[in-house]
Amino acid sequence: MRKLIGTAALALAASAMVATPVLAQEQKKSNTRQVLGRLLDTVLGPEEKEEAAAEAAATEGQQLGSLQQVLADDRRDEDRARDKYRHPAETLAFFQVEPGMTVAEYGPGGGWYTRVLAPYIAPEGRYVALTGDTEMRTFRDADQEAEARAWPSTFPAAAAETTGVAADRISAFETDEVPEALAGSIDRVLIFRSMHGLWNANMADSELKNIHSMLADDGMVGVVQHRAPANASYADVNPARGYMRQSDVIKLFELHGFELVGSSEINANPKDPANWEGGVWTLPPVLRYGEANRDAYLAIGESDRMTLLFKKAD
Repeated sequence: MRKLIGTAALALAASAMVATPVLAQEQKKSNTRQVLGRLLDTVLGPEEKEEAAAEAAATEGQQLGSLQQVLADDRRDEDRARDKYRHPAETLAFFQVEPGMTVAEYGPGGGWYTRVLAPYIAPEGRYVALTGDTEMRTFRDADQEAEARAWPSTFPAAAAETTGVAADRISAFETDEVPEALAGSIDRVLIFRSMHGLWNANMADSELKNIHSMLADDGMVGVVQHRAPANASYADVNPARGYMRQSDVIKLFELHGFELVGSSEINANPKDPANWEGGVWTLPPVLRYGEANRDAYLAIGESDRMTLLFKKAD
């Protein structure tokens, strides 16, 4: 009986440790280990306690190790130079992303974060790629429209080639066509550097509404967005240049039924004045002006960015 109870306690304690973000604050780790110790003191003898604690700690270590392995994978050789600007491990920890979750990435674009998320999530959970409702979008020509409409069916195979994750472990949908079985079950929706695009395309309202409906009750939305100075006027810095004021992004989410859980300076860059005439694309990785002032832009690095976490409002 003691062994059975001990196993249950171990499972509970280990799950508590796994629930802590992989690079969470040390205080949270300390609190979790104190809870584990109290549980083990109650139901296990000294030898069993030592064995169970080691097993739970190993579970926490494996989670951290798996993410570091993903980040070190050869497939990311061309991506890794941007880690110092995008801080993927710290960012995913702040967003409380863990293996086994159902995680949706909005607008994966070139797949930089896809090559982190899919290998990290898909072995135990589910990676979902999202794009906006094509009925709400304006296209350059018929070929671009055809490509956009085909994207949900072509993305899984294309992502499989660059991530090493089987295509049947990757899903892709327009936000208004998420299957009913998946709606209300997504643990995290992550939006990397796309809010200005939604604003400029007049799609922010409809897309946030769709995202709200697909989230689980305890699901959350993580946002990384190019940040304008807090005191910038709309005429000086606006979404057309890729930057948004942090207060505006927070208000936008609040208007659509979300509550701010927290903000982080993980992806801040105080070197970026965020007032470029050519917009955020002046800086790397785009380097809009080619060789002109290239060294100066490289010395600044990628844009200053807000990092925000939201949940459904009560």
